[in-house]
Amino acid sequence: MQERLVLTILGPDRPGLVEQLAALVTAHEGNWLESRMCRLGGEFAGILRCQVPDRRRPAFERALADLEKAGLSVVTKIDPGETPTPGRSAVLEIVGQDRPGIIRHVSGALAAHGVNVEELQSECVSAPMSGELLFQARIRVWLPEGCDLERLRADLERLAADLLAEVTLAPENPAGKPD
Repeated sequence: MQERLVLTILGPDRPGLVEQLAALVTAHEGNWLESRMCRLGGEFAGILRCQVPDRRRPAFERALADLEKAGLSVVTKIDPGETPTPGRSAVLEIVGQDRPGIIRHVSGALAAHGVNVEELQSECVSAPMSGELLFQARIRVWLPEGCDLERLRADLERLAADLLAEVTLAPENPAGKPD
């Protein structure tokens, strides 16, 4: 029987790190199912879903512990599987002058509507003409069944005016792109 696991990996970035993880999964007869990984501030951060045969799991976890000796932090959890929740996916994009609290305010508005943040990417970049620091975020959210999209949009637009930012919210089509 196959055991599905979710691994969280954090540590100093270096060439070959992803290959090392992939080799470790393969060496234990595992299968790499899904992942999100990035380099941020010189650190490597990754989330990995994989499956390994039950009989190989103890050896796999010992091999992961060896990675910790090499300076990586690894947390392993059993994948509980996803329980489908009625609703739909949408993409929220934010662009505005950088200032503290943007994500706190936006995530608070989303939570007030029962909206779940599924993926968040953000960065600060220089504005093309002025060189001012701009904050940009792309947030994939799950709108629960019954969520009033127009009311949510209105609340986000009010918030955008306070933050001096542009906010767009668009339902996502099945291909993962905003409609």
